[in-house]
Amino acid sequence: MNIKLRRATPDDAQRCGTICYEAFAAIAKEHNFPPDLPSTDVTIGVVSKLIADPRFYGIVAEMDHEVVGSNFMDERSAIAGIGPITIDPTVQNRGIGRALMGDCMARATERGVPGVRLVQAGYHTRSLSLYTKLGFVTREPLVVMQGAPLDLQIPGYAVRKAVEADLQACNSVCFKVHGLDRSVEVLDAINQGTATVVEHDGRVTGYATVIGFFGHAVGETNDGLKALVGAATVFAGPGFLLPTRNWELFRWCLDKALHVVEPMTLMSVGLYNEPVGGFLPSILY
Repeated sequence: MNIKLRRATPDDAQRCGTICYEAFAAIAKEHNFPPDLPSTDVTIGVVSKLIADPRFYGIVAEMDHEVVGSNFMDERSAIAGIGPITIDPTVQNRGIGRALMGDCMARATERGVPGVRLVQAGYHTRSLSLYTKLGFVTREPLVVMQGAPLDLQIPGYAVRKAVEADLQACNSVCFKVHGLDRSVEVLDAINQGTATVVEHDGRVTGYATVIGFFGHAVGETNDGLKALVGAATVFAGPGFLLPTRNWELFRWCLDKALHVVEPMTLMSVGLYNEPVGGFLPSILY
């Protein structure tokens, strides 16, 4: 079997997006879970954006001159985030996933990236095993939460739209919680109009790029995260990712009638700082 890897181009978007949807849908159906993305068209749109953004590294795998899989790496921050990685269901278990992962990890090494993270479907034991064999360590058990918007406020915590002038304060909170900042992602969200901040005692104590699948949030306390979740008008995509070790926040969400959609796992290789505070990771980590 001859697997050829090359950089993804805009012409690959339709094929890669179709594979991405079909692969994730097939795995989800096999385990009686809903697909993470609702349709082929939506998935093609997501993949198109990843390929078009130079801050994402995209790679495709070919067999017999046909694209059979792809992988992406978010290079916007100091810590890289791998995914989505998908393989055509008709040619899975042939080493293609290992090759795609190996390529991204080699690039991270070449670029001197101190750490790499990913989020995998908790029910997919094959990918969990592959990533562990490649050196990844399980860091957080996660669940995807969904439900009706809560439309509630936490006393003493005010949530508002984030503006560019908030960037330094957001970076400070992220550094306090994670030991690094994600300023590029936060600025992207501010420019897109999706970012929010929470203020307590006259200062920013947390923020969210969006409360949803492709967004992350950090807060000095759980009350700050509760305020951000409570103010969200929608939980974008399949829902937002919540670390279940944060049992207080998890129980609060359940008490507010939010429900678990699926389990997931945050994994990393290289630098990982144990969070000091509350956080909601992105599917991109």
